[in-house]
Amino acid sequence: MVDRVFGILGRGVVRYRWVVVVLWLVGTGVASRALPSLGSQVNDNNSAFLPAKAPSLQAAKLAEPLSGPVDQTLVQVVAVSKDGNLSAADQARLQSLADALRRVRSVDLVQFAGVSPDGAAAQLVVLSRRSPNDIGGDKKLIGAMGSVVSHYQSPALQIHLAGSVATQVANNVQSQTEGRQTQTLSFVFIVVLLLLIFRSVLAPVLTLFPAAVVLALSQSLIGGLGSVGLKISSITQLLLIVLVLGAGTDYGLFLVFRVREEMEAGRSAHQAVEVALARVGESITGSASTVILALLSLSLADFGLYKDLGPPLAIGIAVLLLAGLTLLPALLAIFGRATFWPFPLKAREAHVGAWGRIAGRLIRRPARSLAIGVVVFGALAVAVIGYKPGGFGGELTAPPGSSAAIGNAALRHHFPQASQNPTNLVLALPRSVWDDPGVLSVATAQLRSSGRFTTMTGPLDPNGTPLSPSELVALHDQLGPALALPPAEPPGTPVPPVSYNAYRATARLISASGTTVQWEVGLRAGDPSSTAAINAVPAIRRTLAAVARRVHATASGVAGEAPALNDVSAISNRDLKRIVPVAVVVIGIILALVLRSLVAPLYLLASVVVSYLASLGLSVLVFVYLAHQGGLTFILPFLMFVFLLALGEDYNILVMSRIREEARRLPLRRAVVRAVGATGSTVTSAGLVLAGTFAVFAVVSARQPGGSSVESVGFGLAVGVLLDTFVVRTVLVPATVTLLGRLNWWPSALGRRGPHPPGGEGQSVQRSLQAAET
Repeated sequence: MVDRVFGILGRGVVRYRWVVVVLWLVGTGVASRALPSLGSQVNDNNSAFLPAKAPSLQAAKLAEPLSGPVDQTLVQVVAVSKDGNLSAADQARLQSLADALRRVRSVDLVQFAGVSPDGAAAQLVVLSRRSPNDIGGDKKLIGAMGSVVSHYQSPALQIHLAGSVATQVANNVQSQTEGRQTQTLSFVFIVVLLLLIFRSVLAPVLTLFPAAVVLALSQSLIGGLGSVGLKISSITQLLLIVLVLGAGTDYGLFLVFRVREEMEAGRSAHQAVEVALARVGESITGSASTVILALLSLSLADFGLYKDLGPPLAIGIAVLLLAGLTLLPALLAIFGRATFWPFPLKAREAHVGAWGRIAGRLIRRPARSLAIGVVVFGALAVAVIGYKPGGFGGELTAPPGSSAAIGNAALRHHFPQASQNPTNLVLALPRSVWDDPGVLSVATAQLRSSGRFTTMTGPLDPNGTPLSPSELVALHDQLGPALALPPAEPPGTPVPPVSYNAYRATARLISASGTTVQWEVGLRAGDPSSTAAINAVPAIRRTLAAVARRVHATASGVAGEAPALNDVSAISNRDLKRIVPVAVVVIGIILALVLRSLVAPLYLLASVVVSYLASLGLSVLVFVYLAHQGGLTFILPFLMFVFLLALGEDYNILVMSRIREEARRLPLRRAVVRAVGATGSTVTSAGLVLAGTFAVFAVVSARQPGGSSVESVGFGLAVGVLLDTFVVRTVLVPATVTLLGRLNWWPSALGRRGPHPPGGEGQSVQRSLQAAET
């Protein structure tokens, strides 16, 4: 019944082949022009993907009286005097700049954050109503602010935007470059490999062309979704490229190899396309369905990176499936036998081939072959015990030479007690510090004595100039709210300039009411995106909680990148436990429907789980023990399981479907030999293509600043695909099928009866099968 459905589809596509091609090309062109690009919507701030209940977001909300609403964007502006001393003219220029920035669309507040201790630099803090998760809006904001800043630059005063948002926008441009590099190198790798596989000119082009069309179309569709609120990270962008090109080529190989086989059997080009689609259409559909459903299961995740990763990639695979069943068959029908020129297509009987002979030797003693495979995989899996979760903070180092990189460097140099990426310790107090300033001394002393922080910018040391509690209160009584003070001290102000600048800088550390205070700290554990810093967060939270109890604070919280990534890691682990069972059940149902069996899906799923553990173990050996990295990015186990579970079943479906097809007319051992021989080149080629594209992903990522975490993802996925290709499909599956016999197909009719008597098999085929078995 299913074969007939795909046969009807094949005849329709062959008949209207030109219409199919034109519709695909026109639709892709229209979408590319009408919708925004995917790269323009990339946001690498992983804390943007946290649920509202995450402790780090609760802490950020607690700090709203200081920094504004959580969904506001904060941009730092740093001005540096060339002669090493900000003059009155420089400060007047800064005041004019602040007034001009207030007129920028969407800017709500411009604060003067103080003069540096060396007197050579000053900071402005700009708050915008734009969400920090709206990368498109942030790019417009940074562009508008940059235009304003450029008008106030002078030979004596250099001004730059700095901080995480300016860095994020700079890295967005970098990620688009990275995406283009991944796409270009993937195309080159696949084309070269296909040329070696087919030894023809057109076959590689026709196999890859539908994937290229789908990539362009899906990037436009997903970019459109990003413009209306879907959060897209750079890993989504890169994985879409790798997945569509790799899986698209795989599905193309499934069909192209079968079309060539049918042509070699003597069929015309159009008949070969129709028969091939009828035979492998279900395998392609089943394979794509496992990937789509596995990706959609990510929608159950709490972590937004996973939740928002699933739909874009599922869209790409769904469009790919449609192209694999329509566009590629139409192209093959148009070009016919010229597809394989100059490779000669001679009419010949089916042959076993090298992979069939290997399978024949292995299934002579299936129990031993299976045991050896399991032992090897088990040995690699033991290394999983050494797995340590590591960081994956969207890279907060701006591209070298960019304005954001210069601004960040100026912040580090002139404001050493501060950071463009601080960790914030927030306390909510029952009484105003203007009435009870002693709590600030107690809290500051206890935090400093913990030894967990390298630098501390707090209410009593706001810009490198120490203030005593009594001095702070006196300045408040004399000058009023710090937030209302101008950057330059007005003439006649009854306090020294040093004290004025120090008190003015407390605006971001003490709320106007005096009941919310914070300390901006540097972590002794290391950079906030590092594994050590992420692992130190629970201890930092306990330290702050102890301080809160000491000063009778009503609430406390730790905000910043390290706390956010610690929350992400914890939520990611919970998501893994929730989503894995769902994905396994859903893919198991697809396998049962495609193979008409309740037994085969069990060991096929088990084979992928064993392969996954072996791949993860090998990644641990390479990156933790050999490369001495602090840990593997916490997204690696999750992504590896979902992708290998889905993609690993692609090859199992193709091989098992062919074994089932051959078992209808051959004894099971011969059916295994014949099926593995017929699909061996297809699966090997597909596995090399997919593993190669993941390897390209790893290599390109490794060349980017902070790309080691993404590199491990690409490496793990490439290794997993290779293990599935050369061990699971070659050893584990054929051996298990042989051991189980008819039970493989239970409860279908094929599981209750033997094969049909051999018919139509040439003597050479019979001899090849017998030779392979013996």
